[in-house]
Amino acid sequence: MEARQIEVSVKRCAGPGQPSYWDTFKVAYAAGMNVIMVLQELRRNPVTIDGKKVMPPAYDCSCLEEVCGACSMLVNGKARQACTALVDKLEHPISLAPLTKFPIVRDLAVDRSFMFENLKKVKAWVPIDGTYNLGPGPRLSFDESLERYVYSKCMTCGCCLESCPQVHGKSTFMGAAPIAQVKLMNMHPTGKLNASERLDALMGPGGIGNCGNAQNCVEACPKEIPLSQAIADMQWDTTKRWIGKLFTAPAKVAVSGPAG
Repeated sequence: MEARQIEVSVKRCAGPGQPSYWDTFKVAYAAGMNVIMVLQELRRNPVTIDGKKVMPPAYDCSCLEEVCGACSMLVNGKARQACTALVDKLEHPISLAPLTKFPIVRDLAVDRSFMFENLKKVKAWVPIDGTYNLGPGPRLSFDESLERYVYSKCMTCGCCLESCPQVHGKSTFMGAAPIAQVKLMNMHPTGKLNASERLDALMGPGGIGNCGNAQNCVEACPKEIPLSQAIADMQWDTTKRWIGKLFTAPAKVAVSGPAG
């Protein structure tokens, strides 16, 4: 009996600025295999269905348990993690392509630096005074801890940006993930000390004002993070921040000319 094979098409690109093309392969099926296992088989034997030996497809992966976010790609046209894309649950033949909202590195590997730079922009961390022992940290209620945990699951995978119509080559919109991280950090008792700085960053170019509330990000998030809720909360907080700055801005002193 002939062994079962899987047909998979991979969108290829040799590097930035290079033309894209498709290679189609057949891989021996194994029970329980995921897309990363398919790509590993292609590394061992990168031969197309017409018998041509090619370079193995390039891709990123690390944890293999949907925690690191590195293996984001389009699986049958949908942005998701390759490690949790099980072959048995996919339509066949399978197509694999890189995310389209990030610069291509090669084949399925893209450069997600844009996301990390925006996390720096909004100061998505809780600063400390030093590395010495500061004693026990502030206490959080169970409800606060539970809410913060939901937002802490973000793995900067890029699926929310891939699905967002406001993220494109002519826009500087940072996307939902950094906005949700501002909510996470501003909920922390120590993080609140820098809340105004984060809100000011969200009010700047590429910030929350560029969000069109399409809410595609909620559907795309593999961690089911309530991104639309985070955006709504930050829209309210930035509005309050803006109003507050209006009333605390130094008054302009009118200067009259010399008496005639």
